[in-house]
Amino acid sequence: MASAVLPSGSQCAAAAAVAAAAAPPGLRLRLLLLLLSAAALIPTGDGQNLFTKDVTVIEGEVATISCQVNKSDDSVIQLLNPNRQTIYFRDFRPLKDSRFQLLNFSSSELKVSLTNVSISDEGRYFCQLYTDPPQESYTTITVLVPPRNLMIDIQKDTAVEGEEIEVNCTAMASKPATTIRWFKGNKELKGKSEVEEWSDMYTVTSQLMLKVHKEDDGVPVICQVEHPAVTGNLQTQRYLEVQYKPQVHIQMTYPLQGLTREGDSLELTCEVTGKPQPVMVNWVRVDDEMPQHAVLSGPNLFINNLNKTDNGTYRCEASNIVGKAHSDYMLYVYDSRAGEEGTIGAVDHAVIGGVVAVVVFAMLCLLIILGRYFARHKGTYFTHEAKGADDAADADTAIINAEGGQNNSEEKKEYFI
Repeated sequence: MASAVLPSGSQCAAAAAVAAAAAPPGLRLRLLLLLLSAAALIPTGDGQNLFTKDVTVIEGEVATISCQVNKSDDSVIQLLNPNRQTIYFRDFRPLKDSRFQLLNFSSSELKVSLTNVSISDEGRYFCQLYTDPPQESYTTITVLVPPRNLMIDIQKDTAVEGEEIEVNCTAMASKPATTIRWFKGNKELKGKSEVEEWSDMYTVTSQLMLKVHKEDDGVPVICQVEHPAVTGNLQTQRYLEVQYKPQVHIQMTYPLQGLTREGDSLELTCEVTGKPQPVMVNWVRVDDEMPQHAVLSGPNLFINNLNKTDNGTYRCEASNIVGKAHSDYMLYVYDSRAGEEGTIGAVDHAVIGGVVAVVVFAMLCLLIILGRYFARHKGTYFTHEAKGADDAADADTAIINAEGGQNNSEEKKEYFI
């Protein structure tokens, strides 16, 4: 939005001529009379202020242009298009375009609506106020155009796990340029966008390089557009189709307790998944021939009346167009009483452990009792080398007595046998 003060006099006459020339022949005379009568009564512009606001509108919707005057003194207001053709002069519309409709006319405002707006309607529209000197202000209409078409393209309809594929998304003919975001499921990914401009319109193409895995099978790849003319989420998506080699798992369905003993039966089931679904499922015995009494039925392997010669590794193999995979089961056949002996052995070990614990406890108690007995009957050893010193009245006498005892020490004899 901008305002300017226009020259008076000749400029007013020129404006009258331009407006009249743009009008239909039947209205030219009427418009000239209005212009001349208004020019004769043009008031001064002191204290008046003409203003307007810029308009942003989505293509196909309605734009509203408002020319407003502060402190109006009933001056004439006029609205012109970007080619400076008069749309409205006061409440009179000389322009033939019926998309322009008068919403309000007063001494302080001229408000006009433009319906079904197109990109060609974009530009500056001028509000003029016939004062002395005249005033002019312009408003800019900006037209937003949402993407005409949103397309997503995957390089390969079917990919193989581990392969890198190219995915492209194109948003055509928008204004301004769109922003494209990528998602795989709920996870956002980063792409690379290129923008092409043609006749004020923009086409955006975004490229995504994606390495696929078997977990991506059936997951949607989403191209989402962000644009000021778009409310909510405008998006398109494609579901990934990923082929992967078989996944093999062997399940023992019998015996239920998992212990294989002589004379029992064994039943194994080979569970296989893959895309495409494997059509070849095969049982083999690694490094040996399959027992003659083994029965193969599709993914199931039956061995009746097990014996120790059946010990070995049994393999389930599966394949599809992507690749091969296998899973192994190692069979060990126990003696027929393996389970019972294990139970008896467990009981015996428990009894032996209890007996050992009791014996250790008894020995500890015995050691404690013996220790206390010897502590109470411990003897004291006395010598008679200072005999008489204990009965002395004082220290000197004790020493004399002790010396006397020393003199008689030779009389003491000890004999060791």
